[in-house]
Amino acid sequence: MQGDSAVPAKGTLYRKVAADLREAIAAGEYGSGGKLPAESALAERYGVSRGTIRQALGSLRADGLVTSRRGTRRVVLATTRVQSFAELVSFTSWARSVGEEPGGRVERIERRAADAREREQLRLEPGAEVVVVLRVRTLSGRPVMVERSVYPVWVGELVARIPTDAVSHTEPLQEQGVVFADADHTIDLVLADTDDARLLECGEGQALLRERRRSTDPVGAPVEWSEDRYLPGTVAFTVHNSIAASALGRRHRRTP
Repeated sequence: MQGDSAVPAKGTLYRKVAADLREAIAAGEYGSGGKLPAESALAERYGVSRGTIRQALGSLRADGLVTSRRGTRRVVLATTRVQSFAELVSFTSWARSVGEEPGGRVERIERRAADAREREQLRLEPGAEVVVVLRVRTLSGRPVMVERSVYPVWVGELVARIPTDAVSHTEPLQEQGVVFADADHTIDLVLADTDDARLLECGEGQALLRERRRSTDPVGAPVEWSEDRYLPGTVAFTVHNSIAASALGRRHRRTP
């Protein structure tokens, strides 16, 4: 494999490395509980930087294949994919995984000063700006979720270039080198506001399922603070805990 400078598309190298390692893990090359080579050894093997290797390992960690402990050699947790991080962070990936046709359109996008909560979640300095995106998401043409995403300006400027009717924002951001490696989720109920009622075609004040999520890159820097509001009966979240790992899953709830 050639070095980073020989690859024309930014952000593609780590995916190639991750795919190769994923194939090796699936083939049992390292065995369950075995250790991957050190980052330096992997960087030398693939002719890439250690940063690229960390991104690749972040992808494997997101799929539940290796441990997330940094500073040590990663341990293989499973030889098969046990949880798709992408399907939880990306509405588009999740919708396709359950056989639905995802859709979406941007209703509003603005750049403004970050409030105290946004600065805390995105670790921004006082006076920093953010890009805020209000978006409605659909399943097979039916509105089911309102997405409110807040980005640091450098990410938000990339989002602003994506067509307003694009099905996915996550995929084009990843192509530009924005890696969603880890996420914290908080799930509760909230009452629909004016925007929610208009976009979801429901009554104002109706109870909605809310998922708040902060996503970070492989080095722990926040890249998104999002609040998603779902119509009741359209989605459910399940949590699986074990001594080895904890997995949060989202499933589609079909209503008659």
